[in-house]
Amino acid sequence: MKFRVLIFCPLFFASLLVSGSLAQTPVETTPTQASPAAANASPSASGAGPLAAPPSPFMPSQAGETTPTLGAGAAPGSPPPPANANPVATAPVPVATPAPPKPRKVAPPPPPLETALSADPEPTLQPNTFFATAKASERYAAIVDAGGWPTDIAALHPGAKGSEVAKLRRRLAIEGDLDAFHSGGQTWDAELTAAVKRFQARMGLKQTGIVAGATLKAMNVPAGVRFRELASSANRLAGVNFPFGDRYVVANLPSTSVEAVENGRVVHRYVAIVGDPEHPSPEIAAHVQVVNLNPTWTVPTSIIKKEIIPRMQRDPGYLTRQKIRILDSSGQEINPKAVDWSTERAADYTLRQDSGAGNSLGSIRVGMPNKLAVYMHDTPSKRLFGADYRFLSHGCVRVQGVYDYAEWLLQGTGGGPNGVWDKAALLAKVKEGAPFDIRLATSVPVIWVYLTGWSNGDGPANFRDDVYSLDTVGEAQASAQSAPAQ
Repeated sequence: MKFRVLIFCPLFFASLLVSGSLAQTPVETTPTQASPAAANASPSASGAGPLAAPPSPFMPSQAGETTPTLGAGAAPGSPPPPANANPVATAPVPVATPAPPKPRKVAPPPPPLETALSADPEPTLQPNTFFATAKASERYAAIVDAGGWPTDIAALHPGAKGSEVAKLRRRLAIEGDLDAFHSGGQTWDAELTAAVKRFQARMGLKQTGIVAGATLKAMNVPAGVRFRELASSANRLAGVNFPFGDRYVVANLPSTSVEAVENGRVVHRYVAIVGDPEHPSPEIAAHVQVVNLNPTWTVPTSIIKKEIIPRMQRDPGYLTRQKIRILDSSGQEINPKAVDWSTERAADYTLRQDSGAGNSLGSIRVGMPNKLAVYMHDTPSKRLFGADYRFLSHGCVRVQGVYDYAEWLLQGTGGGPNGVWDKAALLAKVKEGAPFDIRLATSVPVIWVYLTGWSNGDGPANFRDDVYSLDTVGEAQASAQSAPAQ
């Protein structure tokens, strides 16, 4: 396996930087839609309306009451002037009119989630994946040689009719989602809906049966590009020597997902966040050996130089707010004010973030010792799991549902409160607050792969976007489809 240059994580570090200029790559967050009730609430009901003006001393008095008026220059507490005295005219004091409340801004609705975790019980990576993917690349090369498929499919939905539906049928039949018997016709039927859903499942998209959005975009990717993805993925798998066993973990980076495999079947599949294009997660194989609860985080030197030092020049209190301590070679804590942030000497120190709710690794770190010092972990920025685009970290892999994942990894490992480390035991231990390490009784093989195209059988292949721009094998053949099939 060829390893790429590591970009140290804190995948989670992006969570520290979302609100500041530390982040090199903008992190897109999913806006929250305000409820109609909140949007239409009156200012008084919401508590956001203007405050009532205090009673004015110049308001008319109530019936039967008399309000003496102080003469000019009279001090408070002075007796009122005689009744026959000429009153001194006083100018009315203007009462400030409160500014009208600003209209409440309603957050735009979040974009619809189009991606979905695969429900296929077969693992992405199996012992035969390399050979099946190489064979699939040959099938797609033949499709390219035959002229490819139409790449001008229009947005369509059930009930559509006409030539565009006929073109969609041909498109799906060429790749194998629709059989030859149903490849003709200009009306939309149940078979066509099922074929669109099969296509969506292979692309990691929600199975809506509607050709629009991400489905439409994927539908119009040329056959030559799909061939290149398969050929490049097969090339990356060539020579991989991974110890497939009864239990192993696969993280396919383009899919932003993690699979827990047991006896040849996926028993758990998790949404993941992986490295961004500037800090790509590497292809690597290792063994999970330890689960760290309430971990601390040691800031990598690269992040200190590129992000911490510039941030401290602008914001001297940043490290203190983030509970990141500066330690010298003997482990003694250094005051941030004693460090010259105008140079890179700060990189000579160890910067370590305390464990706790705001820690960039969250509550759990999954240790898998390797030369590139990457790992898997929790995150305090869990909202990012809800986005379609999840290439946001500094190189490590964040896992949604990390407690369930840790429980699966720790099967067969004793020492928990009731003899086992189930989710309840892990939560209770984390609640104690102190860092705690649990070594697995039996290590679990784990592999991170970059498969933009793969197959484990004879049918249509699976595809994901080449976010890291690594697919270069077969570019000459891919360009052969200069004109789409009509």
